[in-house]
Parts: sequence; structure tokens; C-alpha cells
Amino acid sequence: MIIMSIDLGKARTGIAVCDKTEFLASPYTVIFEKSPQRLMEKAVQAVKDTKAELVVVGLPKNMDGSEGESAQNARVFAKELEEITGIKTVMQDERGTTITAHNFLNTTNTRGKKRKNVVDEVAATIILQDFLDSRKR
Repeated sequence: MIIMSIDLGKARTGIAVCDKTEFLASPYTVIFEKSPQRLMEKAVQAVKDTKAELVVVGLPKNMDGSEGESAQNARVFAKELEEITGIKTVMQDERGTTITAHNFLNTTNTRGKKRKNVVDEVAATIILQDFLDSRKR
């Protein structure tokens, strides 16, 4: 099944996708949007464009496993996206994905503005790959 993941951010939201084999997550795009309404519109369009059959939304838990405001916002976003698109959404713990994304970008020597523009897309890819790997177990 085609699965899309979303790494929500205040200004940039990363999107990743996998193909029907569910083997490998790949970066798709970054949505540069601060308006929650316009972000939702663009996320809905991404679901349509990718022909996603399932959407994984990153759940930004605190390191102790508790959920703060960002996690609640992610849950509300996921629920609304599911209601609008009719496509099931699931939450995926995203603790550490941004750090992992930065470490990956360090190894590829991605710096400056380019790094800032792709880190969320890489984080979304890590979220999706973690989800895919958990499905295989």
C-alpha cells in the first residue's frame, strides 16, 4: 500500500512516501506554511497527489514519553486530515527523528539554507521508515 508520512512543524512540514511494496521510505516534499488552514489544504493535496492509502503522522512525545501541546496538535491534525480525506491516519512516535535527520545531514555535509529546507523532509522519511520497519516485525 502507498503510505505517506507527515512531520508537522510550525513553519515547515516534511512529507515522505513509500511505494506499494512498503520497502523504502523516500522524501517527497516540504510544505512551507505557517497557517494551519493552508497547511491542511496542502496536506490534503499531498495525500491526493501521492495516492496515499494510509497516512502516518509523527507524534512528538517528550523524552519521558508524556505528551505536550505539540503532540496534542499532531493528534488534532491527524484526526482532521482523516475526516477530510477519508484516509486512515496513524500516529508514530517521532522522538529523536530530528536529531537523527541532523546527524544524517552532517554525514552528507548538507549545510546552511539547504539543510534547513530539507531536515523536516528527512525527519518525515525517518518516521515513515520506522513505521515500515515496525510493520515488518
